[in-house]
Amino acid sequence: MKTIEIDHITKDYGWHRGVFDLSFQVEQGEVLGFLGPNGAGKTTTIRQLLGFIKPDSGSVRILGKNCFCQADEIQRTLGYLPGEIAFIDSMSGMEFIRFVANMKRMRDLGRAKELMDQFDLNASGKIKRMSKGMKQKIGIVCAFMQDPDILVLDEPTSGLDPLMQNCFVDLILGEKKRGKTILMSSHIFEEIERTCDRAAIIRDGELVAVDTMEKLCSGRKKRMEITFANASMAEAYAGEFTKAQQMADNPEKVVMKVGRELDEAIKKAGNYTVVDLDIHTQSLEEFFLHFYGGEDK
Repeated sequence: MKTIEIDHITKDYGWHRGVFDLSFQVEQGEVLGFLGPNGAGKTTTIRQLLGFIKPDSGSVRILGKNCFCQADEIQRTLGYLPGEIAFIDSMSGMEFIRFVANMKRMRDLGRAKELMDQFDLNASGKIKRMSKGMKQKIGIVCAFMQDPDILVLDEPTSGLDPLMQNCFVDLILGEKKRGKTILMSSHIFEEIERTCDRAAIIRDGELVAVDTMEKLCSGRKKRMEITFANASMAEAYAGEFTKAQQMADNPEKVVMKVGRELDEAIKKAGNYTVVDLDIHTQSLEEFFLHFYGGEDK
């Protein structure tokens, strides 16, 4: 069942800013990562999901409901963490959490207190004196405290230290086990790799790929460094592959990038005397540079 449906939406702000003919879905119980550099159109897409802006064309639906016309209905039960949270600085953190709970007509703050303990959040201080990380924790509590079945999260770990980022990953994995549907925009690729079932990649307002994390990760290249017994062996081996390069400053060493041909590369190396072998797997971040127009494109 498709919980979130984005169907050929366009929101054109001019000068190729916005999103253009964008389509993807999030299935029930799925965690989908929404990836792209700043200005790619992630927040524009999310704002249309929340009904804050209306697409010029196309449709956006959550549970079959029109996200613009039925925004109030959808937002009552949706967990949302914006990229930039509009706080009321005169309030304490706890006052703000209660304020949001009242808007959502929540009577029980038990889940909020669990989340505050989980993220080591003391919300008694004034928001205007809080760090970016503290404010982000309050935003996470407000998004998750209603125990919603659907969550839309825009850069959810922005400002969090590495320990709290890991805590957030644990939270997402726990919600995933409980069957929650989550759309998560992020720049932290390890976070996406650890939590998401699929990823949608956007660049310049246009969708460039949607695939399972398994398939995306299988497409990553590996960098092989092979040191042979002598330079002549290295030269002969490098001559068998167009992408292999014999190092000028270390002629016994050959460096090459491999994908699915890894097995062939290792087997052919067995025809020579190998002194050392090092394989570095391309990080997910390096892999996504291909879609973003990086050096591998």
